[in-house]
Order: sequence, then structure tokens, then C-alpha cells
Amino acid sequence: MLDILVIVIYMVAIIFVGLWYSRESGNTSKQYFLAGKTLTWSVVGASLFASNISTVHLVGLAESGFKDGIVWGNFEWLSSFELLILAFVFIPFYLRTKITTLPEFLEKRYDNRSRVVLAVFSILAALFMHIGVSFYAGAIVFEEMFGINIVWSIIIIAIATGIYTIIGGLKSVVVTETLQTIVLILGSLLITVLAVYKLPTIGIDSYESLKQAVDPDRLKAVSFDATKKGFSFFDILAGHLILGIWYWCTDQTIVQRTLGAKSEKQAKLGAIFAGFLKILPVFIMVLPGILAFALFKDDIGVDTKSVLPVLIKELLPVGLKGLMVAALLAAVMSSVAAALNSCSTLVVYDIFDKIKTNLSDKSKIRIGRITGAVVLVIAVIWSPFLGNLGGIFELINQMFSIFAPSIVAVFLWGVLSKKGTANASFWTLLGGSAFALTIFIIEKYVVINGVENYISSSEGLYINWLRQTYIYFIISSAIYFIISSIDKSPQVENEQLYLKVKNTSKTVRILSVTLVIVMLCIYAFFY
Repeated sequence: MLDILVIVIYMVAIIFVGLWYSRESGNTSKQYFLAGKTLTWSVVGASLFASNISTVHLVGLAESGFKDGIVWGNFEWLSSFELLILAFVFIPFYLRTKITTLPEFLEKRYDNRSRVVLAVFSILAALFMHIGVSFYAGAIVFEEMFGINIVWSIIIIAIATGIYTIIGGLKSVVVTETLQTIVLILGSLLITVLAVYKLPTIGIDSYESLKQAVDPDRLKAVSFDATKKGFSFFDILAGHLILGIWYWCTDQTIVQRTLGAKSEKQAKLGAIFAGFLKILPVFIMVLPGILAFALFKDDIGVDTKSVLPVLIKELLPVGLKGLMVAALLAAVMSSVAAALNSCSTLVVYDIFDKIKTNLSDKSKIRIGRITGAVVLVIAVIWSPFLGNLGGIFELINQMFSIFAPSIVAVFLWGVLSKKGTANASFWTLLGGSAFALTIFIIEKYVVINGVENYISSSEGLYINWLRQTYIYFIISSAIYFIISSIDKSPQVENEQLYLKVKNTSKTVRILSVTLVIVMLCIYAFFY
């Protein structure tokens, strides 16, 4: 009963804070969708972290740590480098061109067709993956902890998040995300500390004895041997680089926080701050899964989705269980709120504003709120069907890899080179994604020579999904450059759209170098 009371108090408090700050959303679309461009580095960084860390991470990374070990931590640590790419390569373009959405940037660089395609991709990603998968992952924990049906859990979370997100806009979202970052980190840290504290009871009293108990390979972040886990460190490095540039640098749900920054310097500092925060999940989300292997391997068995719920039930006393579930709620609500706000912005500026120009601010805000409500309802209906689709964290990254490579090719080459044409962008987005989707369908649903998952299976082509991701990028890049070379249509002449090296502040440079050094030291330790 105490645990449920803690959860209820937390949900009420977050809704109250969100609604309180909704008063500052004002009557202008700029205030509603971009927080009036008032966000400082700390809010931008915390919001980037919170909107990224969903329950998919808490549940999925614990499961992945249990099954394979710290190697999955690369998906967090490599993000630190990709956030530096956001800070130094992409943020300058986005802020100097004064865009509201990333599809708008593609229209300025290429044409309206690319804008429409990216808007559709971004809305679908937010709806079916950012929101739907987050709902499902959160509902798993609610069902395991309190026996609440998955559907009812999803509905409760949806209502709580929707209230302040739909009414308050980006300002309400980022303020609540900043608070939820604190709860999320503290709750996850609590699990890790208590799991470490329990290790001596089973005879593990040193790092070396832990390595022997869980298998030393579980505590290695770098391995070039693909035979054990199905992918090598190079696969992670190359595949994640493509996924990471898409996610951190070109996905509206994430990048919208930087678009609302006070200045270019504040946006860059926010991205770097988020890079430091991304060091934490390995120690407070992946490591608990490894510790669960040592402590509760027999209890968990083959039901690896239950790793985190088992840790919560076995380690936390009454009251603190409620706090941990509140941290899980923080993860769900922050990622869902970010995606809802992103969908609303995309629909208003990339669809309705194109259909009917000169929409009033009042109309834009009204359409944004209606969009948020509709997306929420669709996500609630869709998310329960995720039950049989495999490991959550790996699944969501596989789904991202369908369209991420073509989007990265269009953005990256469009910024680095003046030669890319509008036709090249449009057909790269369509052709690259269609090819990747075809491979995904064949992999999931077609049996070849009696072998399931033929493309990734060791009995088939043995091309894992990470390797597929960077192959898709190479194919998309080839489409882009081939069409650009034969296309005679005129080039875009706006110099703001191309890469130019400009001086950055000393603080930004020092912090960036510090982040790189810290990451290299971490990799040296877990090599």
C-alpha cells in the first residue's frame, strides 16, 4: 500500500509541475513548440538525457546485461561521441537557419518532397517506437510488480503524461524531464548499490571474484570476436555511429530541445552535458543486469524480461519499491512526453502549415494539442501488441535501422557537400528505406533453405543487424552520389546550409576534450 501511495504522489506531483509551467506556454506557437527559445544548457542536457532514457532502457538494458554483459553499454557510451557531433556539426546549421523542425531543414537544403518524407518517417518513429515501445516496457514492470493488466497500465501512464504535455507544450515537457532525470538516476543508482551490497552474501567480495562468477567476458566492453555474441566491437562502432547520428542529430523528438535553446553556445553546452550523463546508464542500468546474473540467475531463468522487476522485488524494501517504480514512470513519461511534443510540432509545421499558410498562433496550438491527443490514443492501442516481438532494446534498434541509414546519408552528405541534389535526397530516402524494410521483412518472416532469420543466422549469410545498418548506409550513400552525379537540376546556393568551421567558446572546447578523455579512460578499463 505504501508503494502505491509513493507512486500516486509522484504522478500527481509531476502533473502539477507540468501544469504549473504550462502557464508559461503563452499564446504564441514559438512559446508552445520551442519554449520561447529560453532553455539553458542544464535544462537542454537533462532533457536530452531524459527523453532518451525510456523504460526501454531500464528494462531492456538490464535484460541485455543479464544475457550478454557490458558490451551493450556501448550503445550508451558511444552516444557521448555522437552528442559531440550534434554540438559541433549540426547545431550550428539548425540554429543559424532558424528552423522549427528538421524536415524544414531538408526543404531548405533540397526541396519540399524530402521534407514531407522525413516528416512522415519522424511521426511514425515517434508514434510506433518512441511512444508505443515505451508504454509496453513500462507496463511490463507494472504487471510484474502489482499485477496490473498491461492495457490498464498503459492507459494510466498515457493519461498522466498526456495531461501536462498536451496542455503545456515544450516548456512543461523539459521542466518535468529535468526533474525526472534526477528521480531516474537516483532510483537506478539505488538498485545498483543494493545489488552490490548483497554480493558478499553469496561469496563475491571483489571485482575479480565478480568477473569469475559472471564470466569475465560479461565485463568486457570491447571484443572483436563476433562468434560469442553475434557481433563484434567494429559492428557496434560502425552500426551505432549510423543509428546514433540519426537519433541524436536528425530525430525531431531529440533535437527539438536544442532548437529551443537560448543561444548556440547554450545548445552546444547542453549536448555536451548530455554526453557526460550518458556515461551513467552502463553503471546503473546494464550493471544491475550483470549483478542479477550473479544473484538471481535461477529465479529469472529464461524469462529475461523479468530481470529488472526481480531486482526490484528482491532488493528493495516497502516504500523504496514505490520510489523505483516512480523512476520507471519518470523514464516512460519523459520519453513519451518528448515524442508527443515532437509529433505535434511536425504535424503543425510540416503538414498543416504547408496545406494552409499563415495559420494563426491560436490555430497552430489547437492543432498541436489535438495531434497530441490522437497520437496518444493510437499509441495506447498499438503498444500491447509488442509482446511477442523479441528482446525490447534490440528490437527497437533493429526497427530504427530500417530508415536511419538513408536519413543519415541525406543529412550528412547534404551538410558536408554542395553536390547533393533534391532528386538525390528524395530517392535516397525512399529507395534506401524501402531496401532496408524489405530485408527486415525477409529476416523476420521468410524461411530460406529451412533456416529462420537467414540473413543474420550463422547458418545463413551471418550478417547481423548492426552490420546490416552500416551496409544500408553505404547503399544509401551510393544512391545519393550516383543520382547527384547524373542529375542536372540546379544546386541550392544558401551558404548557411553547408559546413563552415567557426570559432567556438573556450568552455565548449575544454568540456568537449574532457568528455573524450573520460570516455577513452573508461574504454581502457573495460577493454
